[in-house]
Amino acid sequence: MNSITLYFKKTKIDIKKLLKEPLLLSVITLIGISLFLFVILPLYKIFQISLVEDGNFTLATFWKLLSKSYNRRPLFNSLKLGATVSFLGTAIGFIFAYAITRVEIPFKKFFRVVATFPIVSPPFVISLAAIMLFGNNGLITKHLFNGYFNFEIYGFNGLVLVETLAYFPTAFLTLFGVLQAIDPALEDAALDLGASKGKVFRTITLPLATPGIASALLLVFTQSLADFGNPMIISGNYSVLSVQAYLRITGMYDLEGGAALALLLLIPSLIAFFLQKYWVSKKSYVTVTGKPTAGRIKTDEPIIKYSVLWICFFLTGVILLFYGMVIGGSFVKVWGANNALTLDNYRHVFTVGWEFIKDTLLLSSIATPISGILGMIIAFLVVRKKFPGKGLMEVVSLLSFAVPGTVVGIGYILAFNQRPLILTGTASIIIILFIFRRIPVGIRAGIAELQQIDPYIEEASTDLGASSAATFRKITLPMITPAFFSGLAFSFVKCMTAISAIIFVVSGKWNLITVAILGSVENADLSQAAAFSITIIIFILLALGLIQVLVDRIAQGKRITLQ
Repeated sequence: MNSITLYFKKTKIDIKKLLKEPLLLSVITLIGISLFLFVILPLYKIFQISLVEDGNFTLATFWKLLSKSYNRRPLFNSLKLGATVSFLGTAIGFIFAYAITRVEIPFKKFFRVVATFPIVSPPFVISLAAIMLFGNNGLITKHLFNGYFNFEIYGFNGLVLVETLAYFPTAFLTLFGVLQAIDPALEDAALDLGASKGKVFRTITLPLATPGIASALLLVFTQSLADFGNPMIISGNYSVLSVQAYLRITGMYDLEGGAALALLLLIPSLIAFFLQKYWVSKKSYVTVTGKPTAGRIKTDEPIIKYSVLWICFFLTGVILLFYGMVIGGSFVKVWGANNALTLDNYRHVFTVGWEFIKDTLLLSSIATPISGILGMIIAFLVVRKKFPGKGLMEVVSLLSFAVPGTVVGIGYILAFNQRPLILTGTASIIIILFIFRRIPVGIRAGIAELQQIDPYIEEASTDLGASSAATFRKITLPMITPAFFSGLAFSFVKCMTAISAIIFVVSGKWNLITVAILGSVENADLSQAAAFSITIIIFILLALGLIQVLVDRIAQGKRITLQ
């Protein structure tokens, strides 16, 4: 009872402090309303249409769906695919990360750059390349083996291949950071005590990397579950939930059934998300103590060194082959039928397809800075301020990262296709979807950065009479600039390459380049799809280069100021 009384006393004190800062209170209120409208409401609508009939709770829609085997199959297929891709993607990511951080091999920077290629391109670009290589008119299938071998690229095997290549960079980046953070003094001490490097790996390095491995497995699993573009292109008869929910709504006009399938997709995604967020975070694997340590010892045994090197070369070669096929395919007339070289595909991109590019750049450019700033504000509120509902704000703001795009898209259709908020068919719904789908990354980056900054710096500003808004603008935001621009870069890339949620809300007036790519593939115009894909990658790289220049200039300005 005392704890409850103490809680209410603290809440009362926090409310009194908020009332003294009306601007801060207004910001918290507006963010809370926005999160409710654009994160909670769409999810609520999915639950409502799936579980409520005539005002009563019911599971009739689910029983009706799951009573038929062809509706149960996509659920099992999605889980099987997600588990397989998460295992293979994490294994490949660990090999790359271990090779770069722990093994004395050449070309580390090259391997690291190639391993991140899939991040800056639409995920289904790899599916496009797989069709060009292993499809019925593929380079390997038709021209190399003359049709004698069928690689069965359409189906489970093809999906495992393309999704593993598309999502292993997530595991690589996660594990790279974890392996870099392990204090080398522990491994050095074990070596000094006579342990072999193999035993050090088994008993020290691998156990300390456990949280990173668990996080990588869960992150890749959720990405595979949420994937829409790759299954839409090469799933064949291997049906998965994300595509089935889309087809049920667009093909059968069954909103209830589509929402129910989306809800089935949501449950394992949320379980994986909360496991990654809470279960892993509760385990302690701290090795960084702040004390100086010796340099990291690199493994140089020939067997390990050359085995890892050749694995990296092979996987890098596969990635370059896939992207090389897309580049080459963009310069032929009709892939598989007329391989004469031409620039017609790019002429089409910059004439007929220019509207797609213009809309994509415009909407992404509007959403990206809003998403970045909003992410930093929420991170600041969560880490530095005390107010009722702070924990709920953090969970809800990060929730959209865990929700598959198909679920979000269906939720937005249900929530914003009727009064009082009719947004369907407008640019606003696309921009809002971009913003609230991408803020979690900025929030996470901002929280991580703020936790490394001594709060006394901001408290000193407040003690000198500055308001919370002035402190955030003049003190906090400049200090978290790297996290801010990191969030901007990620948000822009994901806005430019979005497909799973966006395909539900695009209209004839506002369309996106990823939708054009998907349409070209469905029309068997692979060369045109390849030209669109290369164009979008070039625009993304130019934008990332511009962001990096801004970061470097800001960093240079800070160094000059400090001097």
